[in-house]
Amino acid sequence: MTIDWTAFTPATALAGGALIGLASILLLMFNGRIAGISGVLGGLLEGNPGIGWRLAFVIGLLAAPLAWQLFFALPPIEIEAGYPILIAAGLLVGFGTRLGSGCTSGHGVCGLSRLSPRSLVATLVFMAAGFVTVYVVRHLLAA
Repeated sequence: MTIDWTAFTPATALAGGALIGLASILLLMFNGRIAGISGVLGGLLEGNPGIGWRLAFVIGLLAAPLAWQLFFALPPIEIEAGYPILIAAGLLVGFGTRLGSGCTSGHGVCGLSRLSPRSLVATLVFMAAGFVTVYVVRHLLAA
């Protein structure tokens, strides 16, 4: 295994993580809501109360790369899967999000910071599932 040291960017990763944490704290403090993307987007699509803040949150997620691009170059996007795999993956993630009562951001960022036992279990499960998936795809199914 080799490490691409040119892609190793701890400063930007740390800054991004700090901004995610800050945004989560601010949403909880000022709105009393958890910043789980599936809940925010699901509530927006279902027409739940609080459409304004939900819409602002989603617009902010979409606008952030555009704002970043004003100052820095965006990394190239490389997707090495076809549409059938991407669609299946999206459906599985959506199903898992509903089954687990939240997504990685809701459980992993917000739930763990609130010391939620349910979020700890959910985070351990989706991390383990990710590890197994990578192992199977890279080592067992590799041609």
